[in-house]
Amino acid sequence: MPSTPHRALRGFLALCTAAGLASVAAPIAHAAPGTGPTAVVTMGDSYISGEAGRWLGNSLTNSGSRNGTDRAWTGSAYDPSRVYGATAGGCHRSDTAEVKSAGAIASSLINLACSGATTENVVRASQGGQAYKGEAPQADQLAAVAASHDVELIALSIGGNDLGFADIIATCAKDYIVWYSYCHDDQQAEVDAKIDGVMADVGRSVDEIRAVMTAAGYASSDYRIVLQSYPSPIPRAAENRYAESGWTRTNTGGCPFWNADSTWARDSLVPQLANRLKGVAAAKGVQFMDLRDALQGREVCAKASKQVTSTVPASATTSEWARWIDSQSTQGLVQESMHPNAYGQQALGRCLALVHARPTGNHSCKNTAGSGASGMYLTAG
Repeated sequence: MPSTPHRALRGFLALCTAAGLASVAAPIAHAAPGTGPTAVVTMGDSYISGEAGRWLGNSLTNSGSRNGTDRAWTGSAYDPSRVYGATAGGCHRSDTAEVKSAGAIASSLINLACSGATTENVVRASQGGQAYKGEAPQADQLAAVAASHDVELIALSIGGNDLGFADIIATCAKDYIVWYSYCHDDQQAEVDAKIDGVMADVGRSVDEIRAVMTAAGYASSDYRIVLQSYPSPIPRAAENRYAESGWTRTNTGGCPFWNADSTWARDSLVPQLANRLKGVAAAKGVQFMDLRDALQGREVCAKASKQVTSTVPASATTSEWARWIDSQSTQGLVQESMHPNAYGQQALGRCLALVHARPTGNHSCKNTAGSGASGMYLTAG
């Protein structure tokens, strides 16, 4: 998208003309918002902040580099800041986060997203938004970026934490490991009770982004907002390589879910959330990127993927693209569970790059079996 360095100047001249003051000297162009380096910005929650970027697949080895999967291994200890920088233990903005993996799509690739964030952490403080993990609301952070950069595109992933996605995962895992009962029936009822309110809050987040950009002097045609959905980290039952009975799903695969719950999550919950987010995008006049199938065949325990071992190296073409549930908490942090890992984030970064090159329309991003991030492609939708 071409830079528009005179957007604020245009507005000023329009005001001058209306007042009969066209001869008044115009402000210097370089002082106007949007005249700095081009920027693509990501906002929202853990699925776009880079949570789980520490990992290259999943391995049962609990020492050393964990068969090359643990990017925090220094050779003698573990240092998560090698991946998450100063946000280690907090927002978890990884070096492979979606915007960082998108390639040279802008001069500046800026990640404002924070693991665990909800819509109230996007909304400006002046509008009731809340600071989170020691940081100002993301819309307030965006205002500073918009003033110093020429923002071309803002990608937003939000709503999952408002809906309680992490709690749903935890409940379903507990029902498998402890209670031997299904979770999908009662969890679906809770989702149905919450989702209208959550979507209203997602819409408000979009409105907040627009308000910030307008206040910074941007016209609606000067930038784009892309609202994205969530990929499923677990496969449907028929595509799980571990038997439902026994303990392999828990102790080996890291996917402790009943068949009925797995299929519900993959084929009902994730699509329901995607479809509702698409509706918000349509109502607010922004682009939509559907990621429901982005990890197809690359989910935790998927038949088409493998765990990393001493004889099966970490690979974007064979390894899982999502972080498993480490039920024994022997590797890293529990909060990394069920998120796209470094391979998954690189794939989502490719999706963002592809959408960046498509200025109009809604798109679904999918992977090519047996290929790495370069095999991601868009379909209309």
